[in-house]
Amino acid sequence: MTDLAPEAPRRLSKGERTRARIIGSATELFARSGYLAVSLRDIAAHAGLTHAGLLHHFPGKEALLLDVLSLRDELDGRRLFPAVLAPGTPEPEPAERLRVLLDVVTRNAGTPGLVALYAKLSAEASDPEHPAHLYFVRRYQILRRELTGLLAELFAAADVREDPAAVAQQLLALMDGLQTQWLLEPDAVDMAEQVRAFLRRYGVRAELG
Repeated sequence: MTDLAPEAPRRLSKGERTRARIIGSATELFARSGYLAVSLRDIAAHAGLTHAGLLHHFPGKEALLLDVLSLRDELDGRRLFPAVLAPGTPEPEPAERLRVLLDVVTRNAGTPGLVALYAKLSAEASDPEHPAHLYFVRRYQILRRELTGLLAELFAAADVREDPAAVAQQLLALMDGLQTQWLLEPDAVDMAEQVRAFLRRYGVRAELG
């Protein structure tokens, strides 16, 4: 029997392509200038649209922001925790997931606008009425759960008797705090090296690829 040809990727509709272009423009401008300094008109012009054309796809800057944040997390999540986005997908080896995590930390040092955006919004979103509140609650729930699982595997391999859930919370707090210090004084903080140093205290070697 002849094998069936693989299914061709679905072609995006015109509207989907336009939304992707808007999100790409917003991501670039937010990273370069920060959320507050960028207007919807700026994003529309960068994407080659009119202001009214952009509003046809996004009712406001907050809605667009949430899509920018979600897309960035999705892209990182495909590399770090693929089984979260596609249940049944085999997870990479723990050492590879750890390497990707360090790659993400290093990558963040090249996008100060987006790092500042995350730092500011995560604090503001502690207000239950904030439009990004549920987004950040869910984001930290997933990160705590997945990092706990990753650290449990790494600790078992290194015969480390520590509570992976507690260390996962400490690691997240460290990364968030390092981002704030780095934003204030970039030349004084090496975020990736500090994360590696923290993990070495638990017998985990974390190296960049």
